[in-house]
Amino acid sequence: MMEEHVSVKDEAPAAGPTEAAAAETSPPRWLDELTPRQIVAELDQYIVGQDAAKKAVAIALRNRWRRQQAPEDLREEIMPNNIIMIGPTGVGKTEIARRLARLAGAPFVKVEASKFTEVGYVGRDVESIVRDLVDVAVNMIREEREADVEEQAQANVEERLLDLLLPAPEAPRKPAAGGPGGPGGDLGDGASIRAFVAGPSGPASEQSLDEEQRREERRQRTREKLRALLKDGKLEERTVDVEISQTPSIDGMMMPMGGGFEGMDFNFTEMLQDLMPKKKKRRTVSVAEARRILMQDELDRLVDMDDVVNEAMDRTEDMGIVFLDEVDKIVGERGGQGGPDVSREGVQRDLLPIVEGSNVQTKYGMVRTDHVLFIAAGAFHVSKPSEMIPELQGRFPIRVELETLTEKDFVRILKEPKNALLRQYQALVASENVELQFDDAAISEIARVAADVNERMENIGARRLHTVMTTLLEDLLFDLPDTAHDRVVIDADRVRERLKRIVEDDDLRRYIL
Repeated sequence: MMEEHVSVKDEAPAAGPTEAAAAETSPPRWLDELTPRQIVAELDQYIVGQDAAKKAVAIALRNRWRRQQAPEDLREEIMPNNIIMIGPTGVGKTEIARRLARLAGAPFVKVEASKFTEVGYVGRDVESIVRDLVDVAVNMIREEREADVEEQAQANVEERLLDLLLPAPEAPRKPAAGGPGGPGGDLGDGASIRAFVAGPSGPASEQSLDEEQRREERRQRTREKLRALLKDGKLEERTVDVEISQTPSIDGMMMPMGGGFEGMDFNFTEMLQDLMPKKKKRRTVSVAEARRILMQDELDRLVDMDDVVNEAMDRTEDMGIVFLDEVDKIVGERGGQGGPDVSREGVQRDLLPIVEGSNVQTKYGMVRTDHVLFIAAGAFHVSKPSEMIPELQGRFPIRVELETLTEKDFVRILKEPKNALLRQYQALVASENVELQFDDAAISEIARVAADVNERMENIGARRLHTVMTTLLEDLLFDLPDTAHDRVVIDADRVRERLKRIVEDDDLRRYIL
């Protein structure tokens, strides 16, 4: 793996002898800097509490790097320890997995287990999980490669725009009698100026004046002036003609009926589009739009998609992370006769080979799932993890139970994370040139209301804070553009006044909060 494509941090350490001996599918080189303790510290910036879950995923991520340092003959034998997180909704299960994937720079896909059906039923098959993961990896690697060649692409686009703004002169044409440049005619644009020079003994020689060279010098000066105007953004509204390729539409085409296309999803459609010849069309667009079109064309030309696909396949197999949400919805009491439980258990049986390791056909080739990390999550209110089929239970050796959020946790969630809810609303209000402030008593009251409603109704965790904050600030956000306030302070009295009627009325609370 080339260094420029895997370096994420500004100062990546040089590869040591152990890393040099590692396979091309090694994880990003900066991953060795992240110890489990540092990974937990990064997660703490966005997620409050849930230390046990953070510790488990941090160890799992570090083990990805440790596996690459193992001897070659043992590396393939080290399997990931898949994790199942158990806890009510809104406590941070999905956020932990999402932040972990961003931290690792790994292909990550989140899927709802309840959307999949057993083979033979109408619905998505479980192998589409791996196909989606590969698509994510391809897009990720492509973005990295595009970032590497962005400067070169911009320079190429600038030259192409200048060619469109100042087209090259036409090639000189042979003058015809009576025509431009001929006897009795005017000089054409591309014709050279020729003269006869008379010497002492009469017409001595025919000398060609270097008008073409002077014309080219003038053209270059004009081109540089246009370049300066282009960089200053003064030509964005000027129109130019560009040639674009259009992918033919296959809408309305008859698809073959019968078997042989199970699990293809939209890959068959994409394959047909790739086989059909692309049409070229000239369009008159602004310079700004032409820059966007030409930039994409240059990136497509500079990025080697074969190399991108190869690295994406390797990164998927060695670093891919699949988050199976709502896994409890496919768990039912075993031994039941008929009903939906048959399909649920069938989905588990279909998931088993993917989780334990198998080869899945994608449009880019075969992908092995032996070393893909699977993180399952579910509330398990009705069912229990022990009701999963035993083979699937054994593929999730690490079980972590997430704690229910309390009022104190809500206060921390409102204030501490980088993307705290209060900061989000303050940023929204700041766009209207108004400063929004919350005093500590107001924050405590918001947390108390959210915890009280969760206790008296369905517990939806931290998502309750969104409904409470939306109700609290509804009038303010509506009237904000028409007010002349520079600063708005939310105190506890205002919170109680705005939410008192709704909290005390069971019907209103049920439908609003």
